[in-house]
Amino acid sequence: MKFLFDRDTWQEIYSSIRKNKLRTGITIIGVMWGIFLLVVLLGAARGVGNKFDTIFGDFATNSVFIWGQQSSMPFKGFQEGKQIRLKRADVGKIESEIKGIEYILPRNITNSLVVNETKTLTTGVFGDYPLLDLLQKKHMVFGRFINENDIINKKKVCVIENETYKQLFDKGINPLGTYLTINDISYQIVGLYKNQMRMGGPQGGIHIPFTTFQQVYNQADNIGWLMVTASEGFDIRQMEEDIKLMLRNIHSVHPEDERAFGSFNMGDQISKVTGFLTGMQFLTWFVGIATLIAGVFAIGNILLITVKERTNEIGIRRALGAKPAEIRRQIILESIFLTTIAGVLGIIFGGLILMIINAMVGQGDEATLVNPTVDIPVILIAFTTLVVLGTLIGLIPAQRAVSIRPIEALREE
Repeated sequence: MKFLFDRDTWQEIYSSIRKNKLRTGITIIGVMWGIFLLVVLLGAARGVGNKFDTIFGDFATNSVFIWGQQSSMPFKGFQEGKQIRLKRADVGKIESEIKGIEYILPRNITNSLVVNETKTLTTGVFGDYPLLDLLQKKHMVFGRFINENDIINKKKVCVIENETYKQLFDKGINPLGTYLTINDISYQIVGLYKNQMRMGGPQGGIHIPFTTFQQVYNQADNIGWLMVTASEGFDIRQMEEDIKLMLRNIHSVHPEDERAFGSFNMGDQISKVTGFLTGMQFLTWFVGIATLIAGVFAIGNILLITVKERTNEIGIRRALGAKPAEIRRQIILESIFLTTIAGVLGIIFGGLILMIINAMVGQGDEATLVNPTVDIPVILIAFTTLVVLGTLIGLIPAQRAVSIRPIEALREE
């Protein structure tokens, strides 16, 4: 290891680099660009993944939404175009017959005129159970979500979303305990939440107890749609088909009628997103490593040119007694030095770009990328790979240098 601290060795490396400043600089930039690109792309991919985690993190992703539509085929005396309405009785039948259901949640919605003193708003009013807070986590700012007592007693209470609050109240006012008039009926506000996702069925508005909704809007046994969550290990796609087949039988719909019931399979959508993220990460690694290898080969080429230009010098050193191993070590050390400098610069600049990206588009609820970072172990692996490649590529010009016979090298002009 003495050669690492040998002053003459480093002076020769410095002299070689100084003689070819432009060429060496361009080569370093090429290698630096490779690891820079790898760091930035991996960070961006992580940011996109974190964004999806933020959207879906509080949601039961292995879920499917099912609702009634119109039949498209006549069946058992019913004409085409029969309106299908799901019933509360359907919930119990599905739960008892379909295996693998973890949760099944009936929901209802209607558009209503909401009044708070002089401010009015037409928005969706949902009839919900407390279970919704488990399946679609509500990030409460004030108060609570609907509870069992509200359901049992059919209380006229409501929980409002932050965007609804902004349109009905002046900034800074605590809405808890105040009343809203919804279709001429007063409801006391018991909670305010901030919605952090914009998919997975219709978004609130205002939530009231499911039983209150049924009574006030005269829904009797009707429900708007079902949210079904599968237990771990069960295929949510197959469960969707089984439930729709069962509903066709219950509501006297032709077994092959695909339009009578609508559905949205969240598990299927999540799988597509996961596949996209996996593909994006693979592409990132492929592009980054390919660029790294191209840069390392550029270092090999420049060292071969350097060896060619220094043939006479190498011959003199060999004639004066320099051992082949010493010349080989110097060439390899120069290769390692260049790749190390390029790697460090690439990591630093990549980290700075990710910090800038995070500051520009990674803040707030509407952030495009969330915390675009790269794990330290990944950085170390990439850097180590770069140095190893630099060492291996340095063997080629090093072997070329020691293969030159002293007498032939001295004849080179």
